Amino acid sequence: MRLEELRMDWKIVTAIVVSTLTLTVAHYHRVFHHRSYDQVLFYLAVPLLTIVLVFRELPAAYGFQLGDWKAGLLLTAVGCGGMALVIFLLARTDHFQGYYAPQAKSTIPMPLANALELFAWEFLFRGFLLFALYRICGPYAILIQAMPFAVAHFGKPEIETLSCIFGGSLLGYVAWRTQSFLYPFVIHWFMATWMILVASGAVG
Repeated sequence: MRLEELRMDWKIVTAIVVSTLTLTVAHYHRVFHHRSYDQVLFYLAVPLLTIVLVFRELPAAYGFQLGDWKAGLLLTAVGCGGMALVIFLLARTDHFQGYYAPQAKSTIPMPLANALELFAWEFLFRGFLLFALYRICGPYAILIQAMPFAVAHFGKPEIETLSCIFGGSLLGYVAWRTQSFLYPFVIHWFMATWMILVASGAVG
């Protein structure tokens, strides 16, 4: 095997490196007082700037668009409806209450904090990384982007982290099907917000 045979698309390499570095830096460093602002900086602003300034492409090529909104609305309704009961039951267990109940108290309103954080999360995984990888991996990108997504859940309740390879892949499918990360964002936001409301006792 010769070195010249290791030809790689520089944009794909850049997307993988940028995604890995942003996850790592965000884990070890805090820029703002509230974590949600850090997520917006590292997981949204950095990838967007990479797309526009380095790749010289439009964000729409990475799912930053409405896409197929009819399919998006249907999949969002199914996803939220399907997870509502599951989350209601899980959120009442000790592990989930211990982790999520304190998040109900925040310096900014909890639904807004979730929206900021998960909008950035979903763009990084189901936008930037998914659509970059799809160019060389095809449908396998749906599974591959779910791997770092699952790892990023280390520290959360074990059953949630174990489920992320499946849940992350399903969200990846929704993004691919609609060509937009916005619908996975809405699903993820609903799941997180509902989880905190139930775990904290605000609902149920």
